[in-house]
Amino acid sequence: MFKKILIANRGEIALRVIRTCKEMGIKTVAVYSKADAESLHVRFADEAVCIGPAPSNESYLKMDRIIAAAEITNADAIHPGYGFLSENAKFSKLCEEHDIKFIGASEEMISKMGDKATAKATMIAAGVPCIPGSEGILDSYEEAEKIAVDMGFPVMLKATAGGGGKGMRAVWNKEDLKPAWDSARMEAKASFGNDGMYMEKLIEEPRHIEIQIVGDSFGKACHLSERDCSVQRRHQKLTEETPSPFMTDELRHAMGEAAVKAAEYIKYEGAGTVEFLVDKHRNFYFMEMNTRIQVEHPITEEVVDYDLIREQILVAAGVPISGKNYTPQLHSIECRINAEDPHKNFRPSPGKITSYHEPGGHGVRIDTHSYAGYTIPPNYDSMIAKLIVTAQTREEAINKMKRALDEYIIEGIKTTIPFHRQLMDHPDYVAGNYTTKFMEDFEIK
Repeated sequence: MFKKILIANRGEIALRVIRTCKEMGIKTVAVYSKADAESLHVRFADEAVCIGPAPSNESYLKMDRIIAAAEITNADAIHPGYGFLSENAKFSKLCEEHDIKFIGASEEMISKMGDKATAKATMIAAGVPCIPGSEGILDSYEEAEKIAVDMGFPVMLKATAGGGGKGMRAVWNKEDLKPAWDSARMEAKASFGNDGMYMEKLIEEPRHIEIQIVGDSFGKACHLSERDCSVQRRHQKLTEETPSPFMTDELRHAMGEAAVKAAEYIKYEGAGTVEFLVDKHRNFYFMEMNTRIQVEHPITEEVVDYDLIREQILVAAGVPISGKNYTPQLHSIECRINAEDPHKNFRPSPGKITSYHEPGGHGVRIDTHSYAGYTIPPNYDSMIAKLIVTAQTREEAINKMKRALDEYIIEGIKTTIPFHRQLMDHPDYVAGNYTTKFMEDFEIK
């Protein structure tokens, strides 16, 4: 087992990893930018190393500084959390070259699954259902037009190196295809330095449902059931729940089997998610694979009583998984609490938290690095906390979330708490009747 783990991240996920390491008797090293000197992950780690100024490209994305921090503190492993370098093939390889265990996917695995066109081809070979579309990257606009006409509109153009909705365009007719092609490529080039595009059939009334998997170094994988992530804004998740209100036993079995098949086909090691789009007829199609821990992993932990960070560390140390597939016996919901003003188009609201009170009680969990007096820097993602509730039924979980949101006090900045409180009363959400288009018609009051 590892003696010391450096956490190459910040905020709540860094603190989350530190907690599990402490419970396992493993020493921890925090890295931080100058903007994060007062963050709780710095305070609670055994050691802390400043790696640069506030901008992430001068600190949390500086691979050489993180490797140097690991070497001077004698860390024998690095946990990347999510975001930043968690799915960076070069960083995974760099850790290997410096004889530091990367608690995540290998360089080969990240390269194979990180490029969406390659990932789709791999999943087709594995026998996992995929959305009809182009075979790999499109060579030209003329090829895109031919495939779109043959397949039939609507279609979705996607950047092969994309993420967060950048380089994606829904196209409903032939006349709009060329402008969408040009703008998507331009955005992809600016965002990722890669304007490669591929095309898929647009799935109407889709739900975004992902399957949590864990694979070990012996080629075995298991799944920990599903999470419904369909409530999104601009392809960014706002709230998640498990089990999905749209799920049936038959569908869960089929999707879980497909996710395990995908993981074992590529000999995946570590925690990851296989993400699917599910249409209104409950047909499911592979969308992408995330080769890291997800923001929303706590709801899975709550319904199956399973520490995913601990499992990541054990698998990285060469321990085999149990091989058991899980079915949730409880219901859990997560609301992402962002420093944003929902009444002003979710505009970021960094600044000093003047007053802070967390909700409590049975079945309430909060993952956060925030506290009264903490100043939220403007340099990073605006998520400041995750509020997770767990109950026997979905109805009880919604009522518990309402109560917890009413108790959650954060003053000095604007947050998305009022939005989530309104969401919990929305009749379509309460009925479980929502898709990825849900927020398009949601009116903030």
